[in-house]
Amino acid sequence: MRRPLQVTLLVLSGLGLLHASLFTDLCLRYVKPGMRPLLIASGVVLLALGIVEAAAREGRTGRRGQRRQDGHAHDAPAHGADTHDAPAHVAGSHSEPEQRHGHDHSAVPRVAWLLLLPALSLLFYAPPALGAYTASRQPAKVVAEQDDFEPLPRTSPLPITLTDFTTRVQQDRSLAIRARTVEMSGLVTPVTGGGSWDLTRIIISCCAADAQSVKVRIYSDSIPPADTWVSVTGNWHPGGKLGTKSAPVALDAQTVKKIQRPSNGYQDALPFPSG
Repeated sequence: MRRPLQVTLLVLSGLGLLHASLFTDLCLRYVKPGMRPLLIASGVVLLALGIVEAAAREGRTGRRGQRRQDGHAHDAPAHGADTHDAPAHVAGSHSEPEQRHGHDHSAVPRVAWLLLLPALSLLFYAPPALGAYTASRQPAKVVAEQDDFEPLPRTSPLPITLTDFTTRVQQDRSLAIRARTVEMSGLVTPVTGGGSWDLTRIIISCCAADAQSVKVRIYSDSIPPADTWVSVTGNWHPGGKLGTKSAPVALDAQTVKKIQRPSNGYQDALPFPSG
């Protein structure tokens, strides 16, 4: 890869990062919001490096052109002089560096071309956010053990996260979740067998590579399309012994409403409007 192409790659990579993190919310498909400032800074650095390298290359090209002109002026033979007497090193002066080194140090490995693909992808076709395909291939995230539980608010339906619902169903010995109408939101993940589906939240600690899924089984009359974001209200689906690991993390749905993907879609949190 020659230097002009290196400059192009740096500039495209910088523009791709800035497009995904500064001018759009695309970066939130792949990283948590706290990583956004770092992506913006990385894009600025890459773009600046590309501009600096382009300017430096122009300067080097200009200096080489000037040296060639000066060299031709000094090497021009006087009128009537015998050109065969010119020193041998003058004739070979332009090729001497290549003879000493034997190769061009300005080139980089061809594998660097692979960096062009993500740069162009961020600019023209960003990969979609993680969804049902990923969640269906993961086991449900194990929730932390909890001994003490605060009384539940009297609000009905009760807004609750998937993690809190799971913990209440399998660990709360006070059975506070019994007969309560709750409301949760997440994306639809189909399951085999029919008659039910999983309400899912995909959680990332840093980026999409460390994603984990929290799931609640939903029993309803119909199954929404995969990857649809929905808000579900309903009651705990009886089974096993409530407050123990034998209790199913499941809900008998009363209503299922389609919603927009919230801007905190990679957190198991109560939703707030899309940004």
